[in-house]
Amino acid sequence: MTQIVKMKGMNKYFGKLHVLKNIDLTVEQGEVVVIIGASGSGKSTLIRCVNGLEEFESGTLEVDNHPLAPRGGNQKNLAEIRKEVGMVFQQFNLFPHLTVKNNITLAPTRVKRTAQVVANATADRLLERVGIGSQADKYPSQLSGGQQQRVAIARALAMEPRLMLFDEPTSALDPEMIGEVLDVMRELAKEGMTMMVVTHEMGFAREVADRVIYIHEGQIVEEGKPDDVFDNPQNERTQAFLSRVLAH
Repeated sequence: MTQIVKMKGMNKYFGKLHVLKNIDLTVEQGEVVVIIGASGSGKSTLIRCVNGLEEFESGTLEVDNHPLAPRGGNQKNLAEIRKEVGMVFQQFNLFPHLTVKNNITLAPTRVKRTAQVVANATADRLLERVGIGSQADKYPSQLSGGQQQRVAIARALAMEPRLMLFDEPTSALDPEMIGEVLDVMRELAKEGMTMMVVTHEMGFAREVADRVIYIHEGQIVEEGKPDDVFDNPQNERTQAFLSRVLAH
């Protein structure tokens, strides 16, 4: 299998705070890796390093065979990586002054120089794919939170990424809107999209993940198939975390 992400001995600091500690992690093409852990454990920082939104201090990181340099190094591959990696954030980060369709076509036409007519057709197809084909001419403020997050997913997919990163994509949504976003992510997983997902949705993690990673204080302390991690965790920290989150 082709490894899309390769981390070896990766360390990340915020000042003196050691946020990620000697991270060794690979993600294979077509794999869905779900990252769980308490708030502040380093989950979001980990995936933000993958597309260069955060710089790491030491170790190695490759994304689709493109090395990223540690802080202060030559980031010559960063632009290429960002063409191949889509990211969906907690907040939707849509441009409020652009229509839904124009939010989706902006990056392909400017970054990839895609013809506008092609970008428009792709946007229409992706909006249908995420279940909001009728919303193309509306503005973000006219949509629900769940609809805006689905636009954000469509926008990321418009760049035809090799890898999708999701940073707690449902945490800002009302409970009744969470399901519609998770449904889109389930479909992406079924279609073979390579995904790294940070989430507190344990049911989704159990159902969709090929592998679950549990991070505690910046370290990977447990990883494995969902049933193994959720039903028979080996590390006492994992056991304590799951006993808290699964009880609610």
